[in-house]
Amino acid sequence: MQPLDSAVLPPGIRARFVRDINGLDMHVLEAGFAPAGRPLVLLLHGFPEIAYSWRKVMPALAEAGYHVVAPDQRGYGRTTGWSADYDADLRPFRLLNAVRDAVGLVAALGARSVAAVVGHDFGASVAAWCALVRPDMFRSLALMSAPFAGPPDLPFDTDGKPPAVPASPTIHEALAALPRPRKHYQWYYSTRPANAQMWHCKEGVHDFLRAYFHHKSADWKANRPHRLASWSAAELAKMPTYYIMDLADDMPAGVAKEMPSAAEIAACQWLPDSELAVYAEEYRRNGFQGGLNWYRSRSGGAFEAELQLFSGRTIDVPSIFISGKSDWGVYQRPGAIERMQQVACPGMVGVHLLDGAGHWVQQEQAAAVSRLLVDFLR
Repeated sequence: MQPLDSAVLPPGIRARFVRDINGLDMHVLEAGFAPAGRPLVLLLHGFPEIAYSWRKVMPALAEAGYHVVAPDQRGYGRTTGWSADYDADLRPFRLLNAVRDAVGLVAALGARSVAAVVGHDFGASVAAWCALVRPDMFRSLALMSAPFAGPPDLPFDTDGKPPAVPASPTIHEALAALPRPRKHYQWYYSTRPANAQMWHCKEGVHDFLRAYFHHKSADWKANRPHRLASWSAAELAKMPTYYIMDLADDMPAGVAKEMPSAAEIAACQWLPDSELAVYAEEYRRNGFQGGLNWYRSRSGGAFEAELQLFSGRTIDVPSIFISGKSDWGVYQRPGAIERMQQVACPGMVGVHLLDGAGHWVQQEQAAAVSRLLVDFLR
């Protein structure tokens, strides 16, 4: 496997491998790598992305004096050492092992700490846990699109009391029973057929990704997110079908209904087809199972107990939250953004929802995100 071709990267960014990181050969993009000794900034992508999703903010951070590193995370891109077998051990994809990957990369680069860990989408969860578990190493935190509501709670004051009765119907049963039957995308992503349905869809990977990126962006004008009152089927069903899917659809079928026109694609300056082709090449080669395993590691609840070890602990390093005004990710977990600000991140210095951006904020509004990050770091 060769590093990503420099021809597809902006000037000043290089691609290379950092070997033997927690069992991985990690493919990274890097800017501001000279002179040596610059403070490190670590950028963690989400799904369905790769390190390439940071290409538009890396040059500005490097110009501001930082050594900027963006890895293809476990399960993604050109990083190797992980299994795409659905039946393989899922433990390598749990959150605390993703933190171990990040800590190992920082150590391999010869750094004792980073100026900031920045995460988008599922990468925001990893970044948050990095700052929670190792605040000595991750000295500040920037979250994008996915609020962090804190570690899962431990059952409290239960001694001598009857066990809580599980909710009935479950949220999944309630969604399926709606007049327009629905299902939650994270649990769809956890099913065995999901990878093949996306990888081998009739539209092809490139067109599937085009529809997916468009549907979750500010270009899709029906994205008008707002707070939801509760974690209930009726409230969740107010979200678009890329989050609360029609029950009979797979994800390609769902997003294909909102495929942009040829004119809309030609007008998309934040993700022209030549740049989308970089994503498509990586996912055609690997499929999607590596990224889907991150959802499986959470939706099944198998690793909640080890996360409950940190119940009640807060992120005390300086933090910032950035997203798009058209991003439903801000509100998909009712109450999460409020809990993040009021409880989980007492060191939060700002929440910024940017005009002209949906879920892919660091690509849709790269200049504004770069300014916010540089100001935050300074």
